Amino acid sequence: MDKTIEKKEFNGENILEVKNLKKYFVIKKSLFGKPEAYLKAVDNVSFSVKTGTTIGVVGESGCGKTTLGRTILKLYDSDGGQIFFEGEEITNLSRKEMMKYRTDIQLIFQDPYSSLPPRMTVGNIIAEAVRIHNIVPNEEVHGYVLDIMKKCGLQPQHYDRYPHEFSGGQRQRICIARALAVNPKLVICDEPVSALDVSIQAQIINLLKDLQKKLNLTYVFISHDLSVVKYITDQILVMYLGNMMELGETDEIFDNPLHPYTKALFSAVPVPDPDYKMKRIILEGDIPSPANPPKGCKFHTRCSECMNVCKFVEPAYHEAAKGHFVACHLYDKEVMANLAKYDEEYAEIERKKAEEEAEKARLLALKKGKFKKRDAAEKTPADGE
Repeated sequence: MDKTIEKKEFNGENILEVKNLKKYFVIKKSLFGKPEAYLKAVDNVSFSVKTGTTIGVVGESGCGKTTLGRTILKLYDSDGGQIFFEGEEITNLSRKEMMKYRTDIQLIFQDPYSSLPPRMTVGNIIAEAVRIHNIVPNEEVHGYVLDIMKKCGLQPQHYDRYPHEFSGGQRQRICIARALAVNPKLVICDEPVSALDVSIQAQIINLLKDLQKKLNLTYVFISHDLSVVKYITDQILVMYLGNMMELGETDEIFDNPLHPYTKALFSAVPVPDPDYKMKRIILEGDIPSPANPPKGCKFHTRCSECMNVCKFVEPAYHEAAKGHFVACHLYDKEVMANLAKYDEEYAEIERKKAEEEAEKARLLALKKGKFKKRDAAEKTPADGE
């Protein structure tokens, strides 16, 4: 495939735009195979990334970060929303149609130990995609791969070695070299340093930053380590149970977190100052089941600032400051001005719910009473009585 022929000229500012993206997994089917229940891994997420910048996707385990990345890459088919790459919509492209974008969008996996084929040498691992996509002529592949290896901090003598001969940090460099070998424009980094020692993490992060400057790369950086995210990203997207909680510039989010979940998350970031007293916000309770999330705001069961409106009305996204979006009723002027009305609505919902539960209990008691009468009528006297 000739990469230069299939490229379309792009002059826009945002290389990636995601609008109301959804990805649901079926967790229960009827007897006839019809889906009855879904796990909403990514639910109505929207953001855009400027060319040459980095967006960090953060949140607790199970919030949908990895699923978001894989859906953008179209390893998963989306269940709603749109994905635009360089102005071209790629949401519903077939596998064959998507091939021309495969070299432009690459993925760095989380685990460098399991993501490399053990029976291939480092040179062959990196060269495989180069040959498949005809990045350079066959006679130039060896020199091209050596050049990529050098950029990623690997030595020429590593070319004929196997992955098991390398440490975790070196393996991750191999993974980075493999991703960059096809000249991508967008790289999705799925927790690329979480499996590495802290000292090695710094090397890999600095390598990614250097490569971004040299090659004008754009990163979607998925991580749960907020210290790393603060260092490498330009903007941050905070996720919780598949939903977008907050989105904004990195410095703005760290200096002025708005959502109660973001405040709690960022209060856990360690500060390298022994005299600094950390004001930790401890979240009570466990994360609700993604298969059966709470109504209204999904975070309301653990939120210290929860109001009645949060329990049954899903918050809308509001631009609290320029470029700083948050999904919280506290920043919705209309909701905050009508809290009394929402309190009445919630009281009515609770009253109806109590009536329904009381009716169910009454019917159950009635049913049990009928069974007891029937059992008593069917009993026969024991022999000898």
